[in-house]
Amino acid sequence: MSVHLVVLSAYSLALMALGLWIGRRVRSASDFFVAGRQLGPGLIFSTMLAANIGAGSTVGATSRGYVGGIAAWWWVGSAAIGSLVLAIWIGPSIRRLAAARGLRTVGDYLEYRYSRSVRAIIAGLLWVGSLFILSAQLTAIGWILNVVAAVPRPVGCIIGGVAITVYFAAGGLLTAAWVNVVQLTVKLVGFAIALPIALSMVGGWSALAAVHTDDPAYWTFWRTDTPGLMYLALLVPAFIVSPGLLQKIFGARDDRAVRLGVGLNALGLFFYAGVPAVLGIIARLKFPQLENANLALPMVLMYGVPGMVGALGLAAVFSAEISAADAVLFMLTTSLSQDLYKRFVHPAADDARVLQVARWTTVVSGAFGVALAITLADVIESLTIFYTLLGVSLFVPIVAGLYVPRTTSAGALASIVAGVVGMLVVQTLTAGQGWGVVTPALGGLLAAIAAWAISLAIGSTLQTSHQSLSADRDLGI
Repeated sequence: MSVHLVVLSAYSLALMALGLWIGRRVRSASDFFVAGRQLGPGLIFSTMLAANIGAGSTVGATSRGYVGGIAAWWWVGSAAIGSLVLAIWIGPSIRRLAAARGLRTVGDYLEYRYSRSVRAIIAGLLWVGSLFILSAQLTAIGWILNVVAAVPRPVGCIIGGVAITVYFAAGGLLTAAWVNVVQLTVKLVGFAIALPIALSMVGGWSALAAVHTDDPAYWTFWRTDTPGLMYLALLVPAFIVSPGLLQKIFGARDDRAVRLGVGLNALGLFFYAGVPAVLGIIARLKFPQLENANLALPMVLMYGVPGMVGALGLAAVFSAEISAADAVLFMLTTSLSQDLYKRFVHPAADDARVLQVARWTTVVSGAFGVALAITLADVIESLTIFYTLLGVSLFVPIVAGLYVPRTTSAGALASIVAGVVGMLVVQTLTAGQGWGVVTPALGGLLAAIAAWAISLAIGSTLQTSHQSLSADRDLGI
């Protein structure tokens, strides 16, 4: 048995044991969903950054660096920009509202601000979309175990799914927050050691600069196609309104914890953004003929560095996929147990019953995620579907709901429908390629904003007309 497999196996068992131990403290649905609203800046920082450095930021971004070069920075860099907006602007506002009104989920917020119908539609969309991002994390785990121990990718997906489901079902956000501290430590140490050693073993920066491909934009940082600036429209809105991130903010004890914790998370993402891009280029130099770009990162850590360094690096990557997957399970579980079951199926359910349903929905969601991961083999493909759906459906209702009081339920519904339809039109007509900079994500977002603006204009016109009629009646006309 290889040292890599021993390390990953022991690490997985340790995470599950830690999760089960902490889960003993979870006695209520409030503990499970918002950790008693007692998370300080340190736990907010660690759980946010651990969730944000996942399959897309490791296996996915490295594959894009392998294929498209240095502009792969924009995958994580765009997430950092969105996180900065969340820290300064959206996060504190929505935390205060959640604490004042006892909101546990984004669905709670949408119903409070709009209506049950908006909540139901978003809950359904999120459940479907979240399955794709969960599948991406499990797919990455499958690729890692395939390279490390020749484990068939489907079996690797199942192993990862079991590990995540066990510790998250035990305690929800409270368990995830503390387990994420361990995972983040492993990630930061692993990449800090593996990157410079991998770089030195291929001859340093000068050797890396000599990498040339058939892509003339391989060394163009500001390229507008994939990978590049087009990720801004896909990822910035998604990382501002992601329910998995917002619901972690609901668990913060005060605004300072949000600003400091989420802000440090954004800073960490900015620093980390170059890591997968450089590792992808290292893989291109060392393994120029890979059949699947998703293998770039596992190959570097298996064969591009000494054994123990590679084992630590693989543990870091494994941590990334696991921690991001538990954030997705958080979204799936809350959508099913709180937003659908508690609100529509059994409104009279007591706290103990909701907690029980939350744990069982974790198991069901994990199983569905494994099944989808076995079907979809590409990490970025799965993540793109999720982030696109997230941005076009949630960005306008959440941001406009917080800052534009005239936004109505009808306006929110119009933006959701227009965003999803606009995304599907661009996706269908261009086979996902878009028209220049107008990608499916940007097209859907523009359609959502347009529908919302039209609803405001119609509302203003109707209000003016009503006021005019009232004035005429007052004058006896």
